[in-house]
This record gives sequence, structure tokens and C-alpha cells, in this order.
Amino acid sequence: MQEMTGRSGAVLRVDLQAVQNNYRLLSQKLGKAQCGAAVKADAYGLGAIPVSGALYAAGCRYFFVAHLEEAISLRPHLPSDARLIVMHGSPVGYEAEFLEHGCMPVLNSLAQVAAWRALAKQQQRALPAIVQFDTGMARMGLSAQDVDVWRNDAAFLEGIQVEYLMSHLVSAEDASNPVNAAQLARFSGLRSLLPQAKASLANSSGVFLGAAYHFDLARPGAALYGVAPVAGQANPMQAVAHLQGRIIQVREIPPDTGVGYGSTWRSRDSAKIATVAVGYADGWMRSLSNRGVAHIAGQEVAMVGNVSMDTITLDVTAIADSELQEGALVDLLSASHTVDQVAARAGTIGYEILTSLGHRYQRVYR
Repeated sequence: MQEMTGRSGAVLRVDLQAVQNNYRLLSQKLGKAQCGAAVKADAYGLGAIPVSGALYAAGCRYFFVAHLEEAISLRPHLPSDARLIVMHGSPVGYEAEFLEHGCMPVLNSLAQVAAWRALAKQQQRALPAIVQFDTGMARMGLSAQDVDVWRNDAAFLEGIQVEYLMSHLVSAEDASNPVNAAQLARFSGLRSLLPQAKASLANSSGVFLGAAYHFDLARPGAALYGVAPVAGQANPMQAVAHLQGRIIQVREIPPDTGVGYGSTWRSRDSAKIATVAVGYADGWMRSLSNRGVAHIAGQEVAMVGNVSMDTITLDVTAIADSELQEGALVDLLSASHTVDQVAARAGTIGYEILTSLGHRYQRVYR
């Protein structure tokens, strides 16, 4: 574990052992199917390089990113047998860089298929890729019209070694949503185009939909990082992120005193206000203004006033002065105050909380 310093306004601890434990739990649920990992967006804000290293040590060999640049940045930090898969496919004209950096594209459109086919012809060898179908997201993947083109073109995949067919679930966190079964049926039908190819459908929540959704390879992301995978159920994943902000100062204010920009909160009685060095520049969302909470010595305190760029303010009237020294740390994210709970207060989802975490924190990896 890195040495702690007091120079940063906040400390973000990332529990890599918890990431590994979450990976093992998901792998167990998958049975014979492989468990990959979505490490896009800097491993959901927690650090793609250390997180991917921990996942590799736990047995993961399939790493999914969104952009080619993410894959290129990560490639030197993983052994050669780690498969780096770019879900957005290749930027136009950059197909050859996939070969240079040992990455594999997901082909999502006719244009991407054609470009990869052309590169294979130029290289005079088959090139590996994953082909994605759109089964209900209306976002990426071959559309029904694209599939018709495939059906009528015997050379559609010439020179392309299809490692997996994949699609993406729309509402897997809601097991009762009929769209899950509809997507599964659609995907299963489309697999007849290339029945010998392996398949990948399940994301984090899809792992919990049951064996029918597992196929050969799952691509969990948020669950690895502690986000609850199934709505309305107890979260089986371990918390990964522990965020603590540092107290800058504490002041006594008289009754009817406004706090923060716009004075959106005013004290009814005398109060004690702690200013903490975390703000929206650090990903602590402005929507938490007058809604968020923190914990000091196990006690919950209210966030009062608007979140500003660099600070938040807490009503610490009930907290002993001995706990409020300048430089003391306040819990903002922890196992008892989870990313999902913070997200609910902010009116968003845990994914956004994690991926918004800023780069001014001192990051400590266990």
C-alpha cells in the first residue's frame, strides 16, 4: 500500500482484493463460461492499469475497453496472452494499429466489417474480430438490414476470423423485464448465421439472469467495482472504493446564516460547519447539494449548501470537536455508505459516480 500524505484534498482507496473477490464470485456464477472484464473508462474511474493487473492475477484474460486509445495505453501493462478488445471497433483508417498493438475490434457496422476485411486481404491472413448484433439497444451492432446484407453476401466475412458473436442487454438489472427474454431469443436466432462461433451476451447484471444468458464469455464491468447488479436485491459484491475528504476548516455560525453559493441552505439555530476539500471538479456531483451525506466517526452528517468546484460543506454541529481537526478525513464513500446509495441521493446511477471520480485525489491501491 502506498504511503499516505496530507498534500491532497482527499484520498481514494481502491481495494484490489475486493475487485479480485468480485471477479471470482462472478466466475463461479458463470460455471463453464469465461469471465472477462470491462475496464473501459479507466476501469470505471478506479484505475485501469492497477485494476487490470489485479484481474489478470485473478485469472481474467479478456479485457474490454471502449476506444482504441484505451487499449494502446493498457497493452504494455498486461502480458501478451491478455486479450484486449475494443468495443467501439476501429476509428476510420486506424485498423492497422490493432495489429501493431495486439488488440481486437468489435465490428459493429457494415463499414467496419468491410475495413477489417480489406485489411485481412492486404495482410493475406485471417484477422480475429468479434461481430456484434443490435438486438434491442439501437446503439451499436449490425442492424436487421445489415444482417440481410450478410445473408446475401457469401464473402461478407472473408478473411475475418470471428472469435465471438455478441450483443448487449438493455435491462438486465431488472430480471422481470420481458425485453431480456426477447433479446435472448433474437440473439440465439442470429447465431444461426455462424453457428460454429462462440457467443457473448451477459454484462454484470446478465450474469445473474441465469445460465441461458451466459454463453461462452461474459463481460461484467460495474459489478466488479462494487455496484449492485440486480435492482431491488441485496448487493452480493464487495465495496471497492473508499473515498475520504479532508477537513480544511470548521466554523461556528449564528442562526439564519447562509452557507455556500446562493445561500441555498440557512441555519435555523447556531451551527458548526466543516468545509471539506472535495467538489464537483473532483466528481462530487452538484446534484448532491443539500442532499448528500458524509460520515464522521461513524455518525452521519448532512451536506448543506451547494457543492462548489473544490469544496463541500457539512453540518457537524453534533460531532465532537476532537473529530474535527483540520486535516482530519471524512468518509464520503465506504462499505457502509455505498456507491449506489450516493448515486440514489444524486439522482443518478453508481456507474456515473465511479466514472466521475477525479484525478486530484491521492489514490491508494491495496
